[in-house]
Amino acid sequence: MNLPAKMAWRYLFARKSTNAINIITLIAAFGVAIGAAALLLLLSVFNGFEDLFLGMFNNLNPDVRIVAAEGKTFDVDQQTLEGLYRLDGVEVIAQTLEETAIFSYDDKQSAAHIKGVDSFYQDINGIDTLVKDGQYDLDTPAREGFGAVVGNQLSIALGIDPLNQFERLTVFMLRPKTRGSSFLTTGRSNYLRKEFQPTGIIRSQEAFENQAVLVSLSEARELLSVSDSTVSSLELKLYPGFATEDTYERIQAFMGPGYVVKNRYEQENSILKLMKIEKWVGFAIVSLMMILISFNLVGALWMIVLEKKRDISILRSLGMTAWDVSTVFLRVGLLLCALGLLTGFLLAAILFVLQKTFGLISLPGVMTEAYPISFRWYDFPVVSITVLSIGLIASLLPARRAGKVNAIIAEE
Repeated sequence: MNLPAKMAWRYLFARKSTNAINIITLIAAFGVAIGAAALLLLLSVFNGFEDLFLGMFNNLNPDVRIVAAEGKTFDVDQQTLEGLYRLDGVEVIAQTLEETAIFSYDDKQSAAHIKGVDSFYQDINGIDTLVKDGQYDLDTPAREGFGAVVGNQLSIALGIDPLNQFERLTVFMLRPKTRGSSFLTTGRSNYLRKEFQPTGIIRSQEAFENQAVLVSLSEARELLSVSDSTVSSLELKLYPGFATEDTYERIQAFMGPGYVVKNRYEQENSILKLMKIEKWVGFAIVSLMMILISFNLVGALWMIVLEKKRDISILRSLGMTAWDVSTVFLRVGLLLCALGLLTGFLLAAILFVLQKTFGLISLPGVMTEAYPISFRWYDFPVVSITVLSIGLIASLLPARRAGKVNAIIAEE
């Protein structure tokens, strides 16, 4: 250990002439510890929510979703489907068609997604196992009419009862307007209308379909007035062990540049981006709190400089330069921050274990009983760099003041 480091260690831990300086130093270190723990726990909470939402969506998201690079729909032919099936790892392919529609049931109305799916869709994600009231029945409903499986949220909003054989779910879809036509002159309604018999309700917090209506693909195409080859996406299920970058690249190469191949995580990219923005905005706010806490650090270092004023003058007379003296007190500030940082990490680890074990902070009635929390290794260096950088900046002014001590004493 070189001389500046030894002096910094001694100045920080040696007994002070005034007990108030020790108290101020402890308060400064404790403030740094609280700030570091808050930064780490904030990142950990957002990590926990990210893992939670990914788990919720990934359970029902397909392994691969293929969408058009431009536009909402595209046409798919049998040759394309056969080519995809010939790729290594592709087990099942389902065609889907999605759009927003107006739904009416028992004089209640609500807007939601309608999703047309083919007979392979239930093999992609096991959606049929989540139908708790009624059954997953789209093509051949037990009752007269076309079947529809309704998400739980929409069923609550409309009061849908699958056991009611008389009430129908009416879907209103905006009618495509041909060139030169006018609804005022033709007298037709602006909306296409079709009735479905609710056959089941999806009860799961994990599904996008929780707020959508599933119908057969042919009926969805008729509602949207599109051809029998039009789809919004192709959803693929892969064999175990094939959810790799190599598989995604081969699928992308086969489909060409006009299509986008998305894995499970990329399918929820907008949600993940929003959560990351919220995460780092929160980090910035807590960092501002750390800057305020650093004023305690400035005060503690300033008190140490005042107490060691005569010692510094002696060192200067022995040949130590102003830069050397400033370096000593910069090291004192960094050492104080480092101790506070380690204490903060220990405090955060204790709270992490308690939250995981006992659920200290709970979210009653919301997705999970306790706040999710998750440590990630790269959060530790991010927090360390942030705290030490703030500590270094806070130490500059007291260190600069210490470098001028000799000149002040000479004037006295």
